[in-house]
Amino acid sequence: MNILVAISRVPDTTTKILVGGDGKSIDNNNVKFILNPYDEYALEEALQIREKNGGTVTAITVGSQDNLETLRSALAMGADNAVLVDAGNAFDSMFVAKNIAEYSKQFNPDIIFLGKQSIDFDSFQVPSYISEFLDLPLATSITKLTLNDNNAIVEREIEGGKEVLELQLPAIFSANKGLNIPRYPKLPDIMKAKKKPIDTISPISTNPTITIDKMELPSKTRLNKIFTDSEEDILQVVNLLHEEAKIY
Repeated sequence: MNILVAISRVPDTTTKILVGGDGKSIDNNNVKFILNPYDEYALEEALQIREKNGGTVTAITVGSQDNLETLRSALAMGADNAVLVDAGNAFDSMFVAKNIAEYSKQFNPDIIFLGKQSIDFDSFQVPSYISEFLDLPLATSITKLTLNDNNAIVEREIEGGKEVLELQLPAIFSANKGLNIPRYPKLPDIMKAKKKPIDTISPISTNPTITIDKMELPSKTRLNKIFTDSEEDILQVVNLLHEEAKIY
């Protein structure tokens, strides 16, 4: 079984993010980048399927040469191959999905895994775009996956419960927390990953669908108000929710 896993490079959640001098990007100085946590669940699920059914796991990412480190993290976890679509830093979700889809046409995978979202832009768009480009079924935010020959039964969390879907392979799945527990690479595997080759390919161009006009940090200034449980204060809270928060 051939499995393609799309991964991304994102700032560590503990990193303090600052806006860059251009006002349209983050300041990369002193920022630690990691493999997107949701992509770790996707990669781990792919590795477990390979261990049970055989085949290969290929990790792919779209971005600059800085993403080589992220691909080596995937190789250290156990991916067989790694591919970088060397696109620099000017791209949006449509561009990423189009390039992954184009590579998939050559690779012809049985399964495409992704994280449900990247924790930097949080667009949730790439899995759906790839599904549309390849005309393949998609199950998003899955927390359980069972394979039975060419069929897959998945669970996904929805508001108030769970949803069970059955899909026919080939198919696309985006992984949510709870699907598995990602493994930690061992030191020998990390050292081996540094020597493994990474295929670098040129991107196909697409017209940008999104442009960043401005980035700014959220304002931390706020007016704190303390209320008691008196009837007068309760009425004031209700009025504030209606008039200031616009909650009806």
